[in-house]
Amino acid sequence: MKLDVIKLDGGKAGSVELSEDLFGLEPRADILHRVVRWQRNNAQAGTHKVKTRSETSYSTKKIYRQKGTGGARHGDRNAPIFRKGGIYKGPTPRSHGHELTKKFRKLGLRHALSAKAKAGELVILDEAAAEGKTAALARQVANLGWKRALVIDGASVNETFAQAARNIDGLDILPTMGANVYDILKRDTLVITKAGVEALEARLK
Repeated sequence: MKLDVIKLDGGKAGSVELSEDLFGLEPRADILHRVVRWQRNNAQAGTHKVKTRSETSYSTKKIYRQKGTGGARHGDRNAPIFRKGGIYKGPTPRSHGHELTKKFRKLGLRHALSAKAKAGELVILDEAAAEGKTAALARQVANLGWKRALVIDGASVNETFAQAARNIDGLDILPTMGANVYDILKRDTLVITKAGVEALEARLK
């Protein structure tokens, strides 16, 4: 498939031929869902923790004698049935991550790129380069109509462009190796530089 290439000032800079294997697939929600779920589970801290019976701060003294009271038998106040007692089988720190093969993760990224291309939310940029002035870049982004955009550059991000974009709300920049399904799908516009297209095709071939 062929797409027009634009400059930051809105002018045209020719066209580029995009690989059908990366941008021409029929997007599958089940594949995208599995990859996003894998990403979010790996990002989850898993630091939730409750106090067990051995960790609460009550006395360990038996609260009353075993027999003769007419009540139930009890040991100390740390038992889970008492208010402020220990929690039985509560959450403990653990990893929520699970395995997903590299082949499937690459497939998910191809489907995410294809989903943006099919929805008409893919823009090919000649190069992500700016003078380092946030105000100037913000005007260009506004003129292009990008509200929530992700810019994927080549192997590395242009430092002056990254500096100018740092304080622009809704504009994020990633190098090719940082491109991922979750960040691509949650933005309204996906912007890829020509260098980024070449690097993505090399990474996902």
